[in-house]
Amino acid sequence: MTHWIKQTIIVFIYVWRIESQDSVEQKTRVQTAYEGGTVIINCTYQTSYTPTLFWYQQKVNKVPKYMLNRVGKTGDEDKEFKDRFNAFIDTSSKSFPLTIKSLSVSDSAVYYCVLRPTVTETHSTLTQEPSSFSHPYEKEVYSSVLLVYFF
Repeated sequence: MTHWIKQTIIVFIYVWRIESQDSVEQKTRVQTAYEGGTVIINCTYQTSYTPTLFWYQQKVNKVPKYMLNRVGKTGDEDKEFKDRFNAFIDTSSKSFPLTIKSLSVSDSAVYYCVLRPTVTETHSTLTQEPSSFSHPYEKEVYSSVLLVYFF
């Protein structure tokens, strides 16, 4: 492959990446709920590509902790969050709501919705598949604070 073709491909990928309009939004900044109940924390996203979405939980004076992710109808969860925490991508409304069941006061935390776009094209130089994801702030991040009360 000649040198100018390599440069053209690199420039094309660089410009294509910057121009994408990928974003997430959590409109509700603070939510309250009662112990034992269920809460849904909403998150909407915009991307032209197949989204990879994540939820993280951050408790006071702690680093964000990975909870779960979804790519289409597949994904995985951290074992700590497997039973009471769930989220599914709704492509029609472009939303990724997190549902927490059987709330406890210890669920009070900041919850982050994170978008990592996944690009799949037929041309091999434009393929970007999910790889290891170690930092919650890779693309767009919004947060919601959940306060759980007991009575």
